[in-house]
Amino acid sequence: MSVKSLLNETPEYRKARAELLEAEIALKEQVGRVAALRRELPTDTTIEDQAFEELRDGRTAAVRLSELFDDPDKPLLLMHFMHGKKQQNPCPMCTLWADGYNALMEHLRQRVNFAVLVAGDLEAFDDHARGRGWNNLRVVSAARSDLKQRLGFEGSEGDQQPGISVFRRESGQLYHFTSVSAMMEEGHFNGMDLLSPFWHFLDLTPEGRGDFFPKTSYGPVS
Repeated sequence: MSVKSLLNETPEYRKARAELLEAEIALKEQVGRVAALRRELPTDTTIEDQAFEELRDGRTAAVRLSELFDDPDKPLLLMHFMHGKKQQNPCPMCTLWADGYNALMEHLRQRVNFAVLVAGDLEAFDDHARGRGWNNLRVVSAARSDLKQRLGFEGSEGDQQPGISVFRRESGQLYHFTSVSAMMEEGHFNGMDLLSPFWHFLDLTPEGRGDFFPKTSYGPVS
């Protein structure tokens, strides 16, 4: 839309708002170009059918990567949630992301398969998940798998990194399509911002993001 004139706006405000709109349009177009480049990635990177674990009726059961494709014709998105090994407590930032993904799951399932991948004990994490009301998220553990290490989301000492990996399944073969990490490279730690609207709401305000960091609990609302 065009920049509408607002009541009592100054010439300085209107000029700045017009420049902002131009930058917003350029940003939108750049996001589209990045998405197009991503879609052109070769789909020839095979990956073995890794073994994970998940809770079924209160018991830990084995599940393979291929079994996370509830619909084999759709890609699989695995969210690397920072929990387990060196990350003893559930990550607050990952919790914020997962809160949103749980709410979106009915829509996401129309186009993708989705699961949350932790690195530690499922029963302990299940307490956290139930406390958040995550009734739509499938959670599996890679505690006995090296997938997180191979994709760069777990260090040699068990330190965890957040991100999302995308896989395809074709004629029974599994392929790694791409991975997105919050830690893109040194000095660039916002690689997953586009996957959560939270930060964009803060960007709309005069104060911006400031030094805000999410918590798993904020206490009673005052």
